[in-house]
Amino acid sequence: MSDNNWSFQTKLLHNDAKVDRATGGVSVPINHSSTFHQFDVEEFGKYDYSRSGNPTRETVENAIAELEDGTRGFAFSSGMAAISTAFLLLSQGDHVLVTEDVYGGTFRMVTEVLTRFGIEHSFVDMTDLDAVRAKVQPNTKVIYMETPSNPFLKVTDIRGVVEIAKENDCLTFLDNTFLTPALQRPLNLGVDIVLHSATKFLAGHSDVLAGLAAVKDPELGQRLYKLQNAFGAVLGVQDAWLVLRGIKTLHVRMEHSSKSAQKIAEFLSKNDKVLEVYYPGLKDHPGYDIQNVQADGPGAVLSFKLEDGEAVKTLHKHLELPVFAVSLGAVETILSYPAKMSHAAMTQEARDARGITDGVLRLSVGLENVDDLIRDLDNALAKLPQPKKNLVR
Repeated sequence: MSDNNWSFQTKLLHNDAKVDRATGGVSVPINHSSTFHQFDVEEFGKYDYSRSGNPTRETVENAIAELEDGTRGFAFSSGMAAISTAFLLLSQGDHVLVTEDVYGGTFRMVTEVLTRFGIEHSFVDMTDLDAVRAKVQPNTKVIYMETPSNPFLKVTDIRGVVEIAKENDCLTFLDNTFLTPALQRPLNLGVDIVLHSATKFLAGHSDVLAGLAAVKDPELGQRLYKLQNAFGAVLGVQDAWLVLRGIKTLHVRMEHSSKSAQKIAEFLSKNDKVLEVYYPGLKDHPGYDIQNVQADGPGAVLSFKLEDGEAVKTLHKHLELPVFAVSLGAVETILSYPAKMSHAAMTQEARDARGITDGVLRLSVGLENVDDLIRDLDNALAKLPQPKKNLVR
């Protein structure tokens, strides 16, 4: 683009994917070619085989690089494919330090897969910088952040962790799925690799599985590209097109859903059937101040705690609007059950240690009228018995 000072919401629409240079079409062509004819024996063209590069996939890769203020982007077949490929930067004998409040799929990758290759790991409360510093080992090569975290929306001081990483000559990865570059741009805070499950808010319509990554350092980008090409878990062209379509409405979706999430969090925090609400937009959230400094908003995801699993079953039975499902970040509101969905890969012991009880629910707020959502929640919560436990807000 000729002007790099356009606002974020304008860049979502006016970028390299704005028109097809060959035809003038305002929708990017879906290039299904798996291989590409070479017109010269000695010098090949830009594309040769779609695992290594495809025009449609390249468009979404360029888009995430621009939106994250990076130099290079990467599109993978899923969020976990992006995360797993980034972890391939590690070698036998290396150590990765991971936030303890992390997505269950990432937990499984670290504890069950990386260990098979002699890669060590430790979990830490990443809201405590002293604890992070104390947990860094001589062989620590990556510090892995997820902020706000899943499912308790804990907020990590990104700049603080980056400083510790640089002191110890290790890389920083950050899962930015919950906020997207619409609200948080980790590369500008010093993070080395930003990762996304683009299945969620970036695509936004519960109709695509995709992962994205972006880097600022070109040399690191080339290393990651070699792994992407070798590992091969790349995004298909139909899904790439769907992600591009979803990105166009990212700003308006995030703005609407975040405003609704704030109202719902405030409503839940006053309801006597709810033991605790986890949302960085609430002033009593421990990460409220840091969130306001490093991000442009608290996002559209919140979690809350009911007394027990029976209370969850009763709520589920009486709710009408939210989809009760795995995933988040869609146009429809999605209610998830971490203990049996996003964090089912964790052992019971690991969930207990993190406070992921059978009463914890996660709500990803969609585009419905917020008053309808609150009324639906209020009606369902009214069917719950009064909790025996003391409120812990």
